[in-house]
Amino acid sequence: MKTFYSNKEILITGGTGTLGKEITKQLIKNYPDVKGIRIYSRDEEKHRLFSEELKSINATVPVAFLVGDIRDRTRLDRALNGVDIVFHTAAMKQIPHCEFNPIETVRTNVEGSVNVIDCSINNCIEKVILISTDKACYPVNLYGCTKATAEKLFIHANVYSTLTKFSVCRYGNVLGSRGSIIPVIREQYAKDKTILITDERMTRFWIFIDTVAKFIIDRMQWMTGGEIFIPDMLAFPLLNFIELFIPKHDVTIKHIGVRAGEKLHECLITEEESLYSMNVSWGTLIDQKRQTRGVPFKMSSDSTKNWEEEKLIAELKRRNMI
Repeated sequence: MKTFYSNKEILITGGTGTLGKEITKQLIKNYPDVKGIRIYSRDEEKHRLFSEELKSINATVPVAFLVGDIRDRTRLDRALNGVDIVFHTAAMKQIPHCEFNPIETVRTNVEGSVNVIDCSINNCIEKVILISTDKACYPVNLYGCTKATAEKLFIHANVYSTLTKFSVCRYGNVLGSRGSIIPVIREQYAKDKTILITDERMTRFWIFIDTVAKFIIDRMQWMTGGEIFIPDMLAFPLLNFIELFIPKHDVTIKHIGVRAGEKLHECLITEEESLYSMNVSWGTLIDQKRQTRGVPFKMSSDSTKNWEEEKLIAELKRRNMI
């Protein structure tokens, strides 16, 4: 791993987001011989805040803050000049905003991903990895549809270049990301001791931000092009999860109904994809070049065999989150 990242120039789209920041900090900490990291994001205020944060940890790896949008092909092409590998994390992610701003969502998540692909090929980038979501499986909202499209674009972009390799990382809800459930429920509880829940039957996959960042960094080294990488994740009922943080005897649960574009349960692997999947030490690999011809299955968050409540509770306690 240290040999792979040695003297590499890295660009992270959406680099001022929660995941982009965590990837940056882990690279700085664990791979000090990285040549440089370029943070590519359109929000100048987030650039300022993150640059101040890096100063406080005395980062020795050169970090460049490039203001730019993945929609802007010319700017992106210039930013990628001299880069070796790309982590593509930039996207519109909030489901309600995506539903009510559909054209903007397509322009960012789909057309922006096309720009990343084209500019990476033009600049002879070595490896590019797309960050995706469980909502890309059997999508029912626009966000999921755009990410499913982006996945297809990345997997099949490998036919356009023998030099640049494209792969995908797919996972579920992140604990510790901006807008994640823990600060939301604590804020609601502090306001009037009322927690809003869409449906008590709802289940989700969960993973910690540092865990998924390390997973993505590791898979970048391993990828050969065309793979979808899925980490091991814990599934947990949403209501049970809320009860870990809020006293049952002192809270009112208000059901507001499933919102537009929401599912009761999420899926990480479809039955169709399962025919090309294999279990490995770090999770699941999907590779359409390797059909396993096994019995089809669906990896869904409502499967009780995935409910490992004790493991999740133990990890939350270890991190002093409960």
